[in-house]
Amino acid sequence: MQATFYLRRLVLFLLSFLVVLAAGFTALFFWVTTPPEPPDELTETIVNDASRLNAIAVNRVQHPTTVDEIQRSVASHKGPIAAGGARHSIGSQVAAENALFIDMRSLSGVVNFQPENREITVLAGTTWRQIQEYIDPYNLSVKVMQTYANFTVGGSLNVNAHGRYMGNGPIVSSVKSLKIVLADGSLVTASPMENQEIFYSCIGGYGALGVIAEATLALTSNCKIERRSQLMTLNEYIAFFNDSIRNDSLVIFHNADLYPNEFREVRTVSYRKTHRPVTIKERLKPVNKNYRMERFVMWMVSEAPFGKWMRRHWGDPFYYDQEQVKWRNYEASFDVNELEPASRKNSTYVLQEYFVPVDQLSNFVPHMAEVLKKHQVNVINVSIRHARQDPGTMLAWARTEVFSLVVYYKQGTREDDRQNVGAWTKELIDEALARGGSYYLPYQVHATPQQFQQAYPQTEQFLALKQKLDPTGKFRNKLWERYYAPAAHQLAGPASKQK
Repeated sequence: MQATFYLRRLVLFLLSFLVVLAAGFTALFFWVTTPPEPPDELTETIVNDASRLNAIAVNRVQHPTTVDEIQRSVASHKGPIAAGGARHSIGSQVAAENALFIDMRSLSGVVNFQPENREITVLAGTTWRQIQEYIDPYNLSVKVMQTYANFTVGGSLNVNAHGRYMGNGPIVSSVKSLKIVLADGSLVTASPMENQEIFYSCIGGYGALGVIAEATLALTSNCKIERRSQLMTLNEYIAFFNDSIRNDSLVIFHNADLYPNEFREVRTVSYRKTHRPVTIKERLKPVNKNYRMERFVMWMVSEAPFGKWMRRHWGDPFYYDQEQVKWRNYEASFDVNELEPASRKNSTYVLQEYFVPVDQLSNFVPHMAEVLKKHQVNVINVSIRHARQDPGTMLAWARTEVFSLVVYYKQGTREDDRQNVGAWTKELIDEALARGGSYYLPYQVHATPQQFQQAYPQTEQFLALKQKLDPTGKFRNKLWERYYAPAAHQLAGPASKQK
């Protein structure tokens, strides 16, 4: 019996080795024969996002370097206006046809830094990586941000981003104040104490009310963190989270990867504060790294035979068995370029995200799995994260304490591929809504107006504030054109015809 067992293991090993070898040669051929990826913008007036699915022809692109430039442009421009940074909102949330597009990436830099108060003020086009490089010598860290550090501060605030930080909710919880350019060109300061309605509407407002020009952020201490990982079933994970993670103040980062295509097992990954010596000496991840191996792994998981099985049984066990002690800033400085494929011409990697109350996770996941299997979605990973309740933003996605489920998948770029994505997206939104949850707005705009209203029940109050601050409907993008189209048209009046 023992000999038979080892023989089977040997046969399985050889078969897997052949599969990996074949996948490697296929990937090599793919890299050699794939034409170079086109630039971000085919012309100065074609704006696209990271998915390459949403090319939009704008009237003019402005690259301001001062807030005053933005004020003058907004005050004098009579037609539609949109603003964008790193453009990782991948459903045209940063642009509209024939608009003045304000490219915020040149508006960057530190305005004020008070390390003794753990506070920094930056221009909105500043990237999180730039902040990290500035504050790391003081042994300080960003309090809340998304996983990748390439994004701009203004973009993250516009989507009310979140990450894997335990004990925190959306990014709004770390913002002390904002400066915002309104439709008349005026610059207003907003905070939880001053112009509260504007503050809690602009964060997570997707540029509908004005251009976020400057932000003051709360910082926290940098520290050493130790990685711990376990494999378990989904039901075991819920008990584990409640018993070992939820109330442990020493856990800095936490997520659980739900393995496709069965979606029954999770690998927990936690980073806990420690005083042990670091195993990774660098304080930040290196820039301009060659991510060819990471891209190959992503291709293998999404395309190679048994690719997902190999990740679950070989890749992850090998990777997570290695001891890791690192600095918090290192773990927070991921480069989104590690996700960029050789080409997005025929297929592209995309995200969707859904939120459910913490007591609904085990109920939601089987229904999610059923939808994804029915539509044969090429899911690469589902990352489960936790978020505290939103402190009061108008378009809050965490109206209660929630688990978020970040679905990372691969789709084709043809029209029928997009229609299929739209079908299963709407089904998953219905499943989340049925359990008192919501869905995230920075991704492809497939939800029906009814789904949008149910997920974000304060839209009426939000639009009333927009009518007050932007009576001619200057600020718009594809998100608002879809869900506020009748009201936006009424708001815009004659300006809607000025393209």
